[in-house]
Amino acid sequence: QVQLVEAGGGLVQAGGSLRLSCAASGRSFSTYLLAWFRQAPGKQREFVAGKRAFGDNPYYADSVKGRFTVSRDNAKSTLYLQMSSLKPEDTAVYYCAVSPQYYSTDMKDYEYWGQGTQVTVSS
Repeated sequence: QVQLVEAGGGLVQAGGSLRLSCAASGRSFSTYLLAWFRQAPGKQREFVAGKRAFGDNPYYADSVKGRFTVSRDNAKSTLYLQMSSLKPEDTAVYYCAVSPQYYSTDMKDYEYWGQGTQVTVSS
């Protein structure tokens, strides 16, 4: 049974930092595309950052570029999201997801999802 479990969310002041993690179990995703999405209240889920299986080639939504860093540890089957200079508009539930595609920002291409972790940034 495939499971993705996010952790690390919480309440932080604007300008602060948080590190999210997503632990995968049930199968190996070392050759899959891993990504973070987020969903704010009343809004659609949106792509945040993705990390391909091979090479140092992360990609980001424009809204987080320069502030967020995505990384993965295949040996630990874990995906990370280091978030810095957080803004109130970063407040959302953050989800990790897995795709067999080489590259995608479309949630329709992602087959497995975690349950999400809440990030709240106060002003």
